[in-house]
Amino acid sequence: MGNQKKAPRFSGILKGMFGTGEGNFLEEEALQSPARVTVRSFFSRPTAVFGLVVFVLIFLLVMIGPRYMPIDLGHSDSNLANIAPGCHMMDIPGEMLDEGIADIAAGQTYGVGLSNAGKIYTWGYTRVSNAIDLRDVPEELTTGGVNVRHMAAGNDHAVAIDRDNQFYFWGSNRLNQHMYQSNAELNRALLLGNLEIKQLEAGNQFTALLDTKGNLYLWGNASNADLGCRQSERETEGMDHAPRTFQGNIEKIAVTSNAYVCLLKDGTVAYTGYQKDSPLNANLPAQLQNGSVKVVDIAASSQCAAAVDDTGRVWVWGAGTRGEKDVPEMADHPVKIYGGRYHFTALLQNGGVVSWGDNMYGQAAVPASVQEGQIVNLFCGGYQNYAVTARGEVKTWGLKGFLCGTDEQGRDILSRIVNGGKITMTVGGIAVVIATLIGVILGGAAGYFGGKTDLIISRAAEVIGGMPFLPFALILSAAIPKEVSNTQRMYIIMVVLGALSWVSTFRLVRAQIFSQREQEYVTAAKALGVKESAILRRHILPNVMSVLLVSVTLDFATCMLTESTLSYLGFGITAPTPTWGNMLNTCNDSIVIQQYWWRWVFPAAIFGLCTVCINLIGDGLRDAMDPRSNGR
Repeated sequence: MGNQKKAPRFSGILKGMFGTGEGNFLEEEALQSPARVTVRSFFSRPTAVFGLVVFVLIFLLVMIGPRYMPIDLGHSDSNLANIAPGCHMMDIPGEMLDEGIADIAAGQTYGVGLSNAGKIYTWGYTRVSNAIDLRDVPEELTTGGVNVRHMAAGNDHAVAIDRDNQFYFWGSNRLNQHMYQSNAELNRALLLGNLEIKQLEAGNQFTALLDTKGNLYLWGNASNADLGCRQSERETEGMDHAPRTFQGNIEKIAVTSNAYVCLLKDGTVAYTGYQKDSPLNANLPAQLQNGSVKVVDIAASSQCAAAVDDTGRVWVWGAGTRGEKDVPEMADHPVKIYGGRYHFTALLQNGGVVSWGDNMYGQAAVPASVQEGQIVNLFCGGYQNYAVTARGEVKTWGLKGFLCGTDEQGRDILSRIVNGGKITMTVGGIAVVIATLIGVILGGAAGYFGGKTDLIISRAAEVIGGMPFLPFALILSAAIPKEVSNTQRMYIIMVVLGALSWVSTFRLVRAQIFSQREQEYVTAAKALGVKESAILRRHILPNVMSVLLVSVTLDFATCMLTESTLSYLGFGITAPTPTWGNMLNTCNDSIVIQQYWWRWVFPAAIFGLCTVCINLIGDGLRDAMDPRSNGR
């Protein structure tokens, strides 16, 4: 008897026919809360889910991203202005690696290399202007038919010299960067045929050449650079420095942005230019000038110079403001030193490498792989470092490029989009919170109490709603004093947007409460003696929240658009503080639109995508909360 099967009940038959195992769908629907039904309905709409996922990703990017991509509002670098998107500034061509590296000259955004086969290669961002590109190397240099002995890379030009002292230039020549004939002493030495070159350097719109006799020759933009090798006729306080001529006594030169320093043959350092007030001259340590220490190598950054003496001590002087003077502790004595734009790199006696200074682009962060390999040669310049190991491998660190390009000030567009998005979303979010609070309070009071209360509040709403919104917002923004900081301006704009955007929320809440206050549950609450404020707060408003949530979502997108419109028109948050609107404001130019597309495409794309996604979320919530759309 115990093994006999029981006859199936009628309810079990129904479960088998219509249910899912635990109970039929009618029981399941009856147990679901309105919130659960709404969520299930929302996630059944692909467009709404797409909008939610993309918006959440953008929101996380702009809220968390600034912690990992901070910006310096005072930063600008003309050498990095209007660089196209890409991360290939240190991608040495494979052909050159196969042939072997003989020399590398690093510019600000590009590199020039000489292979063991005698061929010249270029890589990185090489565009100088629409008509000038540093990739246009003279053809004879790319075939290996010329025996190149020296080469150098400047900010906007490059130069090479073969063993016959034949000069090759490419890049910009607008400021006589190519006119070596303008230097009378160099021209005379070339005509006599007794010039043997020791060092070649290219700086910002000028070129410098040092021969084996210790003579220095310079040419290029003399109004921007300190071009000249003068006779020292100054008496330095505290030491006897007899007048002598520096020409013929120079061992090495180090070039800054617009000047240079010299290492002399006796192991001292001298500033031989004409700008006596230059920090390179005023801050030059006395020990390096009077022979107290013997200098073995020198290098220069944009505004600083550095020297290594025979005891391994590193000396740095000049106008360094980005950590160039913060020399770290080193595991061994440095034997050579190299300079970038805002950093220095030293090669140690044990083959190790140390970098210090500005690390905005990772140029001072030596990778562990470099320390693991025995480094035999270093090539540094701009924001780049190239280390060659004993096995011929090349390790690089520094500026590889910009994923979304740079703007007219040389600022990374991606980091400004991330930081600007945080401000745009914050302003839009707080403005809609202010507008919602005002609209709910006034709409609730007008809809529930009616009568004179409704009349007064409604007339005030009509006055504010009848104002032309954007012109009135522009007037209020223009009335903000100029001495107000950008942070204070941001708070003011939040309040202005919130104070002008509550009318639509007010009308929606008022209409909904007019309908809800006539329902039976409100009558029952009054009969039980519940206070009017409690009825409005605890019973009526919760029934209005579903419709209000949809309105708030759409108003958030509207407030973001309004803030960006104000910034785009120049009445909102101003540069250098980024917002999506003022980033687009700087692109309001036909030249930018045609030639520098990345400056407006990326901000416009993420802003447009964010706004569309918010509207998709709002539409999905409206459909999910509407019983008629769910067939109920």
